[in-house]
Amino acid sequence: MQDFGFYFGPGWKHIIGKNALDHQLFIAALAAIYLLKDWKQVLILVTAFTIGHSITLALSVFDVIRINSKLVEFLIPITIVVTAVSNLFQKKFTPKTIRINYFLALFFGLIHGLAFSNYIRFSIADDQSIGWSLFGFNVGLELGQVAVVIALLLVAHVIVNIFRVNRRHWVLFLSTAVFALALKMVFDRFPT
Repeated sequence: MQDFGFYFGPGWKHIIGKNALDHQLFIAALAAIYLLKDWKQVLILVTAFTIGHSITLALSVFDVIRINSKLVEFLIPITIVVTAVSNLFQKKFTPKTIRINYFLALFFGLIHGLAFSNYIRFSIADDQSIGWSLFGFNVGLELGQVAVVIALLLVAHVIVNIFRVNRRHWVLFLSTAVFALALKMVFDRFPT
C-alpha cells in the first residue's frame, strides 16, 4: 500500500504539474464540447483516457513495448491537434454525435501512456509492487484529470449559461486556442 501512496503523487503531477501543459491541452480538447450537465459522459471520457493510458504504461513497465521517447513526445501534440480539429466539425452536441471523443480518448490515451513509461519503469525499485505502483499512479492521474475537467466545465458553465455565449462559439474558441498551442508543440518537438 505504501507503493500506492508513493506513485499517486507523480500520477497527479503528470496532469496537474507545471510541465503537464500537453496533457492539460489534450483534456481541454476532449472536454471542450461538454457542459456541466454532461458530467456523466465526461467521467466516462476521462476514464477511457485513463484506460488507454494505463494499458501502454503497463505494457511499457513490463517491457512488452518500447518506443523512442522523442517520437512519443512528438505524437502527443499531434493527438491534441487531431482532437481539437475534430471539435471544429461538431455542430450538434448530442450524446450520439460526440461519441467520437470516447474513441479519441481511449486511442490517444495509448500514446499518452508511453510518455511517462520510462520514468515509471526506472523508478520502480525491485522490492516495490508493480501492481500497486501502477494503480497508485493511475488513481493520481484519474483524479488529476477529474480536477482539470471540473475546472473546464465550470468555466464553460459560466461562459455559456451566465454570459450567454453560444455553445458552438465556446467550443470553436477553446478548440482553436488548444489547436494553436498544440501546433506550436508539434513544430517544437519535430524529431530530427
